[in-house]
Amino acid sequence: MPRHALIERKTAETNIALSLAIDGSGRGTVSTGVGFLDHMLTLFCRHGLFDLQVNCEGDTHVDDHHSVEDIGIALGEAIDRALGNKAGIVRYGSFTCPMDEALVSAHLDLSGRAWFVCGLQLDGKIGAFDAELVREFFAALTGNARMNLHLVQHAGSNRHHVAEAAFKAVARALDQATQLDPRVHGVPSTKGTL
Repeated sequence: MPRHALIERKTAETNIALSLAIDGSGRGTVSTGVGFLDHMLTLFCRHGLFDLQVNCEGDTHVDDHHSVEDIGIALGEAIDRALGNKAGIVRYGSFTCPMDEALVSAHLDLSGRAWFVCGLQLDGKIGAFDAELVREFFAALTGNARMNLHLVQHAGSNRHHVAEAAFKAVARALDQATQLDPRVHGVPSTKGTL
């Protein structure tokens, strides 16, 4: 059964069309109106081997916040929907990604319970992009994917490198967690549901 989801999200601030295939090949067609987020989502696809199409028309004349947060919401919803009842998945994933001087770990659990711990030191700007929006994106993603995510920054002073290491680490950890394990019958939980 294909693990795929289509999300349309329209508010007074954004209009988003998003398509996600969990079992993809890393192809991304991304147009968010926020250049830095386009770059991060493109590498997210490549490193997680997800196929992602996203188009967003947002009120970026105000700032990038609404677009970044709403895309996180839509992508989280797509992940949750594409995984269905999560039968047979590995459930947990961890990856530590080096990016030049930066080193970031992502640890996640597709538990059905949202929790986000952000240990990233991201303030100031990355070009014209507010670095704090990386946290906003992952908080929105986590809540709507109903997953537990811990991001740990071990090293790094360049904001671009820290953010890129985080996106790559989450992508690879999510790829691990969404894999199907033929030894798992039903959902990987003693509760019988995730």
